[in-house]
Order: sequence, then structure tokens, then C-alpha cells
Amino acid sequence: MSSHPRDATRGALAQLDRATVWLNSVPLTAHALRGRVVLVDFWTYSCVNWLRTLPYVSAWAERYGERGFVVVGAHAPEFGFEHDLEGVRRATADLGVGYPVVIDNDFAIWRSFGNNAWPAVYLVDQQGRVRFRHLGEDAYEETERAVQKLLGVDEELVDVEAAGLSEPADWLALRSPETYVGRARGERRVDAPADGLTLNRWTLAGDWTLGEESAVLEAPGGSIAYRFEGRDLNLVLTPPASGDAARFAVRLDGRPPGDDHGLDVDASGEGAVDEPRMYQLVRRRGPTRQRTVEITFRDAGLAAYVFTFG
Repeated sequence: MSSHPRDATRGALAQLDRATVWLNSVPLTAHALRGRVVLVDFWTYSCVNWLRTLPYVSAWAERYGERGFVVVGAHAPEFGFEHDLEGVRRATADLGVGYPVVIDNDFAIWRSFGNNAWPAVYLVDQQGRVRFRHLGEDAYEETERAVQKLLGVDEELVDVEAAGLSEPADWLALRSPETYVGRARGERRVDAPADGLTLNRWTLAGDWTLGEESAVLEAPGGSIAYRFEGRDLNLVLTPPASGDAARFAVRLDGRPPGDDHGLDVDASGEGAVDEPRMYQLVRRRGPTRQRTVEITFRDAGLAAYVFTFG
């Protein structure tokens, strides 16, 4: 969704002055940014929707960075583990986020823009007025044209080839929605065996504790299964509190995934949760159809947060 509000969030950059933690940059203030076009990008590092926008935002930062344009990535955590600075620092490096990042753990910057979504971009002009916003993915051409207009340039748009975790979703083939696992927002969970699931239903087997944000595995051998339709299946996971990796095996309709394995799984279905992030478990190479994925964990202590699809 996009719109062009007049000055509803005038002065929103002032909250940057109160931010104390920055990555990739010295602290930036509203005064220092005066006279520049600023794109404020709200993100949280385990969000697949934001991951798919990253190549575009990075390309804009590189293309227009010497022409009075600045990207500020405001990291506002969706889950408790994303409050940890070292985790954000690691994700920033691993994902190649090269533009300035401000830590917004208390959501002060988020509230100053009246934001309510990840990802979201707000384009602020040289006088500090919000001139464009877009919530969610896509609208890349519209956003870049808005950047160019404020910079006073008119040229070909950036050529972005997004792959891996950032590859755009196959919306035409996608029939499964984002599904939270924790008690606060969990839905569509059923008490059924993995081979008895219907589309977009999921189940737990083994010794799990259901918390507000996640389900925590209390004993080895537990599993989680989902009946889905789409190219990609992802699951946000965190390792045990000990810091040890938690090994797992993925099965598609009861078999190793083979060529349909995700980036975090090999063809035999083997993988490990060694850091808190989103794990891509399935990427279909052929036509999509309904499949049942079952992930069995050999080690206890990990937590599962949300399924996403692409």
C-alpha cells in the first residue's frame, strides 16, 4: 500500500536525535540530515517480507548516496530475541546491510512515523517532510521514482537481481499465509498427525511448551508439521539457551526434500539451528502443489516462532 500524505509526520526525524545506538555510521541527527532526501526503512531481521526488499533498498543507497540521498534502516524488533544488539549486529553483517542502521528497541522512531508494519519505507524531503510512504513489499518502481523526483533526477531505474532469501515470492502459486506459532498470535493449529493435515493446518508432536511468542521444545525428538502450497517454506527459529546448535531433519510428504531443499537444508533434509534467524527449509524447483513438511528436531531447547512462505 502506498500514499502521499501531506505533512502528517513532519518532524518525525527528530526522534533520531534521541537514538543512542547506531551501526555502520556515527549518530545521525535531524539537523545533520537537513537538505538531504532520507529514506527511513523499518525492518526486523527475521522478516521474510523485509528480506525481499533489501536488494532494492541497498541498490538505491549505492546509486544515489553521493547525490544527497541517505538510507536509514530503523531496526524495530518483532520478537524478543531481536532486541539483542549482537544479534542485530551479526545480521547486519551477514545480510550485507551497508547503510546506517539505528536501533529502535523502544519503538520511539516507529511511533513518530505512525508506522504499523514491517517492512515500511518513508521518504523524507530536504525540509524534513514525509513525501511518500509504502508499507510491505513491491512498489519498487514507484518508490525509486519518488526518490528521483525529490533529488531532481530522471534516469533509468536500478537493475536488481534478487536471489536466495531475497528472491521475490511466487505470488501466483502461493496459497499459504504467514502463520505464527506462539500463543499470542497462533492460529490454524490442529491436533492431528502430520499425514492427516489439510491445507494451511499445522501440528506439534513431542514435548513442547507453548509461550506467548514461540513454542519451545523440551525434549529431543519433537516435530512440527505444516500442510502448505507455495514455492518456499521458511521458519523463524532460535537455538537453545546454551548456545549449542540444534540439529533437525526435514521431510516432504515423508521423504527427504532432494532438489526441493531450502538454503538452510541439504538434499537429505539435514540442517541445524545455530543462530536466531529465519531458516529457509523448502524451495520447490518445479510446479507447486500441496505438500506436507515435517521438521524433526534431534536436540531440545530450540524455539519456533513463525512460518512464512514465498
